[in-house]
Amino acid sequence: MQGVHGRRRAGQGDAFWQFRPYLAGDSISRLDWRQSAKSDRLFVRETEWEAAQSIALWRDAGQTMQWSGTPALPRKAERAELLLLALAALLMRGGERVRLLGQRRAWTGRGVLPSLADALSRHTAPPADDALPRHARAVLFSDFLAPLEETRAAVAALAGRGVTGHLLQILDPAEETLPYTGRVRFEALTGDAPLLLPRVESVRALYAERLAAHRAGLAAIAGAAGWRFATHRTDTPPEAALLALWQTLSPG
Repeated sequence: MQGVHGRRRAGQGDAFWQFRPYLAGDSISRLDWRQSAKSDRLFVRETEWEAAQSIALWRDAGQTMQWSGTPALPRKAERAELLLLALAALLMRGGERVRLLGQRRAWTGRGVLPSLADALSRHTAPPADDALPRHARAVLFSDFLAPLEETRAAVAALAGRGVTGHLLQILDPAEETLPYTGRVRFEALTGDAPLLLPRVESVRALYAERLAAHRAGLAAIAGAAGWRFATHRTDTPPEAALLALWQTLSPG
């Protein structure tokens, strides 16, 4: 399918690729008269083959994504789905093929966004796909608070198939700043035992250090695979994160 991503070879497209000598059977309309006038030979102007790209999208549907530090802010899962669908709309408007990671169906065209949203509401697959074509790209939305080895394995499996991608870590501001004070009982969303801290402020510095180390590990995983990593907080406008993703996926 024709698209906007160059394939570094001659074919259908708008961008100039190369001049080559005129051959019998070539259409006269393809002649480049300016280039031909520079010598005693006729030259044909070729364009670069531009093909539609497959973009696989995934958002974490786990329990930790169902949390918000305050009712005034969306849950992390809500922000992840908003960004995924907005990015899908932009990609399909640009002629790209969009997939949900782990599903074989490719979505394309401007009128399929409601169907994609409906499929997303039932999509709980892990970040894996053994059917993605080469040259495909992937965007994963999650808080990525799971052990680093789990993220490393998921990225390595995709990168091993020649897939390049982007990790977007979505966090609630309370998960970054740990704003609580005094005696606080923390209850896990994943079934782990609760944790009672007599003075939360006494561990705030250590918490920030551990979070920074975890984030550095995620950036290292992405960098080793040729991927990109970024962060987004639910108390910031989603437009900024969407624009950054769109620029990352745009040709050039």
